[in-house]
Amino acid sequence: MRILIIEDEARIAARIERFVRELLGPTRTRLARCDSVADGIEHIRSQGIDLLFLDLNLNGQDGFEVLKHVVAESFHTIVISAYTDKAITAFEYGVLDFIAKPFAIERIQQALNRVESRAASSQPSLKFLAVKGRGQIRLIPVDDVLFVQGSGVYSELHLQNGTTVLHDKSLEKLAQLLPASFERIHKSYLADSRYFSKIHIQSGGRYTLQLTSGHHLPIGRTRYEQLKKHFY
Repeated sequence: MRILIIEDEARIAARIERFVRELLGPTRTRLARCDSVADGIEHIRSQGIDLLFLDLNLNGQDGFEVLKHVVAESFHTIVISAYTDKAITAFEYGVLDFIAKPFAIERIQQALNRVESRAASSQPSLKFLAVKGRGQIRLIPVDDVLFVQGSGVYSELHLQNGTTVLHDKSLEKLAQLLPASFERIHKSYLADSRYFSKIHIQSGGRYTLQLTSGHHLPIGRTRYEQLKKHFY
């Protein structure tokens, strides 16, 4: 398991690391530590992780900034913070657990049990997609996305309110991260199966998928048989 601790107090970071190694064993962990938002984001993007222990006050910086910048990555997050009033916000970001400081090894064990239980049942459920623009990051709820259209190395998110926003990840990358309800219906399209309405047969052996929103999307020839199962 690739684990990252983002904590600016070396004593607390060492305590978390000691507890984790004691509970999981040295052969089951590849553990790293960072003490700032920027270093944590860089490590996640360059190395990839399975589990994040995150403090919310990093030398005066907001730890939630880490989650905003890497929200489309797939890993579990356990927040460890003295700011218990931020617990509700943390769970809105999709964190798996919130541990209040000070903490004992038993509380870390409980959190790790949740990680293993979730890993055994399913992958983390992505709740938001981060869209960057004009120096800001906007969090788009996955539930607002009807379908995704590939646009080179980028993707266009088509939302339920009729707007379209550009995402800086490719369609292939988003296909790995989005919930199972999103299906690849064409080499250039992902669509949420909860909004499938009808399949239309066109001339020349072509097919289109109608969504409940009224959108008509092309269906790849190799995808037609699989999609039919939604309607029979």
